[in-house]
Amino acid sequence: MTQNNELVVLVDDNDVEIGTALKATVHTHDTPLHRAFSIYIFNPNGQVLVQQRRRDKITWGSFWSNSCCGHPCVGESREDAAKRRPLQELGINVNNIEQIEWDRYRFEHNNIVENEICPIFVGITRDEVKPNDREIEDYKWLSWSGFLQDMTAHRDIYSPWSQEQVVILNNSENFKSWLAQNSLMLS
Repeated sequence: MTQNNELVVLVDDNDVEIGTALKATVHTHDTPLHRAFSIYIFNPNGQVLVQQRRRDKITWGSFWSNSCCGHPCVGESREDAAKRRPLQELGINVNNIEQIEWDRYRFEHNNIVENEICPIFVGITRDEVKPNDREIEDYKWLSWSGFLQDMTAHRDIYSPWSQEQVVILNNSENFKSWLAQNSLMLS
């Protein structure tokens, strides 16, 4: 399915599906609530992959953000979407994927609104990143503390959902448990 005919799943405040809409038509000044996902991808050294969104993206172009985010297709679980999308955007397979927490956000920038119910996933890759240049401007691997420091120092260049989600992750016992289970030490 191309982006022009890709559908997003519209939901109510309880995440109950109420319809679908073309992705190309939903991100406007009046974006309906829809399903999404975010994933933070780590390498075996405990570094997190951070990407700069392509400059011509409708939503938050040129902003730095979490490893990958997107929308599940109709009938697709969010976990399956969190496996599929990194392969499409970053050219990598992700293992040990686990949903850690939930986020519900509404942010506006340049008269475009993101309005999503979004589980936060984490996962591990051992693959070399091969970014899709239609999606990604740049990427980098950072230690978790380096990521937090960079985000704090440069809040104006990071997507608001990633800023919100790192706070959620930092306060999450589920995140700490996943890190321990996967023998990842964050510095």
